Amino acid sequence: MSKLTVGKLILYYMDTILERYERQCCVEEEHGAADPESRGNWSLEHAKLKAKVEVLQKNQRHMMGEDLESFNVKELQNLEHQLDTSLKHIRSKKNQLLYASISELQRKEKSLQEQNTVLGKKIKEKEHEMGRFDQQQQCNQAQNSHSQAQNSHSQAQNSCNQAQNSPTFLLSQALPALTICTATYEPTATYVPTARPIGVQTVIPRWMLGLNQ
Repeated sequence: MSKLTVGKLILYYMDTILERYERQCCVEEEHGAADPESRGNWSLEHAKLKAKVEVLQKNQRHMMGEDLESFNVKELQNLEHQLDTSLKHIRSKKNQLLYASISELQRKEKSLQEQNTVLGKKIKEKEHEMGRFDQQQQCNQAQNSHSQAQNSHSQAQNSCNQAQNSPTFLLSQALPALTICTATYEPTATYVPTARPIGVQTVIPRWMLGLNQ
């Protein structure tokens, strides 16, 4: 056993003893103030406490491994036994604290795992909702594109029908083609222009024939 460990043990118990001594002094002072006759015993109590302090200091030096020249084998064995007992109490207390700390950490770990499980479920639900929303958006876009294509086709068909039903288109289908012959010039001594009559090949529609009757 190292001297440092023994010194810590002695300091621990020394602080406890001194604390009890101070409390006892305060109690005796209170009783002395209340009972003046007991003040005569202060000197005796002081001598007793002083002797106890000297014994404690001596035991402290012994536990630190000092002033052991006068000890025999039995006294050294008793001292070793006292130190072993103190160390057992200290180790027991330390193990209790360690077990309590481990249990608390395990409880926190379990709580964190449960929280992670809940968060994982929420994330999966959110991803599923986002996937359905994206799919719905794509379907809506496809429907809108199809509707726009149908509207464009309908507008083109309506424009074609309007063009075919217009008076200009009907007149161009009803009027005949015109053939125009031009005059020819032949240089001679006497200029005699010759001209061919303009021939018109006309196809008269039936509705115009009905007007002459």
